[in-house]
Amino acid sequence: MASIIGGITTSHVPAIGKAIAKNLQGDAYWKPFFDGFAPVHRWLAQARPEVLVIFYNDHGLNFFLDKMPTFSVGAAPTYTTADEGWGIPALPSFEGEQDLSWHLIDALVEAEFDITTCQEMVVDHAVTLPMALLWPDQQWPVKIVPVCINTVQFPLPSARRCYALGEAVGRAIAGWERDARVAVMGTGGLSHQLDGQRAGFINKDFDLRFMDSLLHEPKWATQFSTHQLVEKVGTQGVELLMWLATRGALAAAGERVECLHRNYHIPISNTASGLMLLAPTN
Repeated sequence: MASIIGGITTSHVPAIGKAIAKNLQGDAYWKPFFDGFAPVHRWLAQARPEVLVIFYNDHGLNFFLDKMPTFSVGAAPTYTTADEGWGIPALPSFEGEQDLSWHLIDALVEAEFDITTCQEMVVDHAVTLPMALLWPDQQWPVKIVPVCINTVQFPLPSARRCYALGEAVGRAIAGWERDARVAVMGTGGLSHQLDGQRAGFINKDFDLRFMDSLLHEPKWATQFSTHQLVEKVGTQGVELLMWLATRGALAAAGERVECLHRNYHIPISNTASGLMLLAPTN
């Protein structure tokens, strides 16, 4: 049976791609952010995950305001990047793990989640940049399964629903009849707002409290409604829903997790960036 070996949560700001392209990793503005990934690189080299299930939000490549599924799962053999208008260089394509994709889709429907199944899918910076941060040589040693959560157009799924989605994904991974090491990743956030009267809004206190909660009170953020979360973390800060789904998936591997590494840095492109590496302890 498959085993869930760990979870990673990280930001996915488009400016990261430009910083990588311009080799600014050692620049004073970016160094505290990029340096935070060194322990994750060491863990990946030792743990050697074979499959990565990625919770992320699409920014208009697959879905737009006229058609916006709440939850969707990729079941494609290959995932390529496409131009989003940010000027981010294209990255090598990613190989999909179709057997796990269909296993997840079947399990999620059985668990009464209404899933959009995507047998063709492109991926944007919410997938490509975290992958480039984890493997800077852009040689991907894992197959991926993208799980997309709507954080763009209201109504959004609640924090409680996203945590439950993660739990269902975690149970499905644990029930996959493959001897495979699987990691989960949630990308996005933390607090930020890109437009409106609160453009540039960052809530450091809430971010740090949220990161702490993922260790010992994983459902802490589920007490807040979507509108309350927007108030606390900004319009785009609701991307923390992907972090909650990731933590929910880890719950299938054990009641407790340990934090192997964390980093928090502000700002990168008017965004609070967070990074956590979590591993189940039982």
